[in-house]
Amino acid sequence: MKLQNTDLADLVSDVEKKQKVHEEKLAYKPTLSDEDGVLMAKDIFLTAGQSKRIYNELYKVLDSSDVVIQVLDARDPMGTRSKQMEDYLKKNMRHKHLVFVLNKCDLVPTWCTKKWVALLSEEYPTLAYHASFQHCFGKAALFDLLRQLALLHKDKKQISVGFIGYPNVGKSSIINTLKKKQVCKVAPIPGETKVWQYITLLRNIYLIDCPGIVPPTGDSDADIVIKGVVRAEKLAEPEMVVPELLERVKKEYLVKTYGIAEWGDWEDFLDKMAKKYGKLLKKGEGNMRQAAVMLINDVQRGKVPYFVPPPLKEGEKVNKNDEVPITEKGEKAMNDLNEKGVKGMSNSSEKATNEKTANEKTMNETGVTGRGKDEMKEDAALLQ
Repeated sequence: MKLQNTDLADLVSDVEKKQKVHEEKLAYKPTLSDEDGVLMAKDIFLTAGQSKRIYNELYKVLDSSDVVIQVLDARDPMGTRSKQMEDYLKKNMRHKHLVFVLNKCDLVPTWCTKKWVALLSEEYPTLAYHASFQHCFGKAALFDLLRQLALLHKDKKQISVGFIGYPNVGKSSIINTLKKKQVCKVAPIPGETKVWQYITLLRNIYLIDCPGIVPPTGDSDADIVIKGVVRAEKLAEPEMVVPELLERVKKEYLVKTYGIAEWGDWEDFLDKMAKKYGKLLKKGEGNMRQAAVMLINDVQRGKVPYFVPPPLKEGEKVNKNDEVPITEKGEKAMNDLNEKGVKGMSNSSEKATNEKTANEKTMNETGVTGRGKDEMKEDAALLQ
């Protein structure tokens, strides 16, 4: 065995150096720049979803899936879209189908959802979705799409459908609504899903839930927090996100939600908010940290309306009748929207759909069902 230190003095010096490094790590805390007030040192929690373990889980899901569904947040579809993953599939797995699902469309106006579905459908099949046990929209369209894609893999007994996307976009919630019961653990906070898991939807369709992945995109700290990647409680200084957040959210939404009519700057807003909701320090001063955490959580969970509008053509205007969220327009509007969104399906999928329709028509005319009674009973039991 070879020793690094030959005498006691060198050993003591080496221990002192390591102790100094250890103390510096313990004293680590993001500090503010005197010029622009941005975080100089990266908060460790802002790197959530980028660990090697998470990427290993992602590659397992991609390798095991025949169909990959990328779940996007309807409030910011392009911000929660992973171009790196799409390029990886194009380069290494061109035989796999990629589908976009715009979840949380109940939090944005109808015109916004329609426009994003139309834009994204030019690249991949895109569906609008609202994951809810009481008022679930888009479920029938997603079921039909999965059945059509299953027809393209007649050589397999079953196909696997992987759900990927940013943390807290609703991957597990969509799976639960498809099963009509809670088979995946969900929470209104990012990082609830730790490992991938298989779920049986039908006898020939399996679903795979994947932990949230955050590809490196060069986003600012405020972008990462607003997207819901990190929990506000974990941030060293959550109030540093508030200035940019107040610029993005319309003032009338903040006034309606919190009842604060006027404020000077972001510090004044947090102080008034803290005093109104009883988040106080000694001597009655407002606890700005707790107020900032409350504001960030409300934005992430949809209590405070916020969305990124789609790009409009020159001269294009928004229809005032579509200002309300799509849940207030009824299920018919959602079904019409999804019918237009699935126009991005490949020709082979459309051909399989036509073959399925022709076969069902022939079987109905001859009195023969398209599937055995035992198989239909088994699928019905799985969905209950």
